[in-house]
Amino acid sequence: MSISKKNRNGIRLTIACLCAAMIGTSAYAAEYRFTPEPAYTPAAAAEIYGPLLEYLSKATGEKFVLAPAANYASYWRDILKPDQTDFSFDEAHFTDYRINHLGFIPLVRRSQPTTYTLIANLDFEGKKPNALLSSRIASMPAPSLGYAVLMQIFSDPVQQPNISSNSVSWRDCLDMFNSGDAQAMIFPTWMLEALSNPSMVTLYTSREFSGPAILASPNVPEDVRNKVRDALLDVEGAPELGELLLELGITTFVTADPKDYADEQKLLSGFYGYKK
Repeated sequence: MSISKKNRNGIRLTIACLCAAMIGTSAYAAEYRFTPEPAYTPAAAAEIYGPLLEYLSKATGEKFVLAPAANYASYWRDILKPDQTDFSFDEAHFTDYRINHLGFIPLVRRSQPTTYTLIANLDFEGKKPNALLSSRIASMPAPSLGYAVLMQIFSDPVQQPNISSNSVSWRDCLDMFNSGDAQAMIFPTWMLEALSNPSMVTLYTSREFSGPAILASPNVPEDVRNKVRDALLDVEGAPELGELLLELGITTFVTADPKDYADEQKLLSGFYGYKK
């Protein structure tokens, strides 16, 4: 049976469309969600992390999009829900929790360890943290690592200071302290090093925690995880990330190991919703 010229042209067109679709599908970059701790508002996070997502997209050939949580309450509430995100950027306690409960794989961590410092105004010079029991302390909301450290300092549930935890960034805590609305604040030590404020006195500094880590969901293919790890270990060669690294207090990333965060999830045990 002969095929008419019109039908032959139609078949050629159909084949061409199928080939184009197959090529387009093979060249399509997968989309991966990146969820950092909500230490910034979603709008601020988009501006801060945007260069990192562009860098990872370019370095890996995949597509990365920001999937921010509105606040710490929703971040903690949803952390164990399946398929919430593909990559996260977490402090030590959340990192250990994700590793043990969700099988997340830590890729890299900030090379510098994390500590938190309890700062007060000059009225408390030479005093111990218990002197703040009738005072207001500015903090990021529970269960941020700073708030968890406060719970260790003030472990007696009967004797608690007035913890003001409505801040949406650490700079909000600083503003509250500087304005006199709070007599003290819990603050990342590395951020304090740039302040050199003579009106501050240190009452307590926490132990060291391994630096915050970038983790990958076990659903992310291994080759993609490896590309992301390699790209992050090479951020020193990416001048477009200079402002981001400065903002996050990162000199460089190093390879992360689950052992770096062993048992840190215990810091979350006092918060509602914790699962062993």
